[in-house]
Amino acid sequence: MLLSPRPGSRAARRLRGAVLVAASAGLVAATLPAPTPLGIGDPLFPHLGNPGYDVLTYDITFRYGGDNTKPLDALTKIEARATDRLERVNLDFTHGTVRSVMVNGRAAEFTTKGEDLVVTPATAAEAGQPLHIAVAHTSDPSGAQGTGGWVKTGDGLVMANQADAAHRVFPGNDHPADKAHFTFRVTAPSDLTVVANGLRVARTRPLPLPRVAGGQAAVTTWEYRTLHPMATELAQVSIGRSTVVHRTGPHGLPVRDVVRTADRTLMEPWLKKTPGQLAWMEAKVGPYPFETYGILAADAETGFELETQTLSLFERSLFVRAAYPEWYVDSVMVHELAHQWFGNSVSPRTWSDLWLNEGHATWYEALYAEEKAQKPLETRMRAAYTMSDTWRAAGGPPAAPTPPAPGDKISLFRPVVYDGSALILYALRQKIGKAAFEELERRWVSDHRDGTATTADFTGLAEEISGKDLTSFFAGWLYAKKTPPMPGHPDWRSRAVSAPKPG
Repeated sequence: MLLSPRPGSRAARRLRGAVLVAASAGLVAATLPAPTPLGIGDPLFPHLGNPGYDVLTYDITFRYGGDNTKPLDALTKIEARATDRLERVNLDFTHGTVRSVMVNGRAAEFTTKGEDLVVTPATAAEAGQPLHIAVAHTSDPSGAQGTGGWVKTGDGLVMANQADAAHRVFPGNDHPADKAHFTFRVTAPSDLTVVANGLRVARTRPLPLPRVAGGQAAVTTWEYRTLHPMATELAQVSIGRSTVVHRTGPHGLPVRDVVRTADRTLMEPWLKKTPGQLAWMEAKVGPYPFETYGILAADAETGFELETQTLSLFERSLFVRAAYPEWYVDSVMVHELAHQWFGNSVSPRTWSDLWLNEGHATWYEALYAEEKAQKPLETRMRAAYTMSDTWRAAGGPPAAPTPPAPGDKISLFRPVVYDGSALILYALRQKIGKAAFEELERRWVSDHRDGTATTADFTGLAEEISGKDLTSFFAGWLYAKKTPPMPGHPDWRSRAVSAPKPG
């Protein structure tokens, strides 16, 4: 179908004439259907992501005025390639005001439907053609607490975009199946520090401006760029009164941690552990996959830690509460670090593949606790086996989870995708042997580095490396309602525990 031309244009005048001719012949002019939210068909998030194009790069500019309750001015530039003929382009975006949209250098019409920004370019894009999209918008942190996107801290903002909240911050194709390179440019008051994914490539400090009544303080613009593609859910921008602590990891890897300036000394006993944890993970699965790593200790209560790419987000309280034993904090640090391989470098093709992310991160968390703190892996796995049927009954089997509760998509992150999925890896190691299992782990992150992969990819590689037919094994462990017998442990038992009835 043809695009509707702009009113008053030469094309519009030609079209009016054509309509009269068509009407006299008894014909009806074709029009575009009404704008509607789209999705790529993810079974758990049907309206997440958008078909018809592949994003190559995001270039996102924010201007932060120092008040974390007010919207940020923003400009998101997207370089993409059309994979189908597109008369409209849907972007995931909500919780901001769109001021203008340009597509391939020309103003485009736009509207919002559901959580989609629906753009009608002046000219349709043909399959294979580039798409240069620029959206001027606001990015609003108000009301976002607890629902993802911007998270307000004691002195600024950070991001927590998993699983579907990146489009509360910027427009894009908000699904891990479409990874892209990112550039962030953030202008903020000069007494604040900005850190984002990847490496800092520029910091521009204008001449200081005196603060006078009604005037503005000096600002600084920070620019960061990723060297590897990234899923939108893993984007991170930290703005606050922070200190960046630099050190060197294995093979000269730059490590940078971000903490409140007041916490610099308090956090050092934890921060200095990261190079050793990196070396431990490399010994297990191979080279660290990105250009840098570090911890972002945010002054916020999120209820979780998050593996944002190259800069994992942690609650400050994890490190300062005496109630948490050292071995536990260490293992949580390793959990988020392991995600840099499992989930970040190798991302899930669909959200039903989430068990591959969380199962592996939990596996290395537990393995680290066993090797460094004498917390036996078998003890943890036997406890998980006991609970496995209960977890499956509550949330579905690991590779076929039930959809999250409406309006609470974070509820997808259940015990069955953590210890319940690490249990699958334990069973697989029991089934194929330690040597084949360790080769599988290394091959998995090497073969799929910087890409996306599915459960079928993992099971196929396991069969290739082990030389075994694992069809029935994986059918039971990944998709059955009841937990299969544990290889090597026929005495282990699991039972479903019914939830207590209300009242």
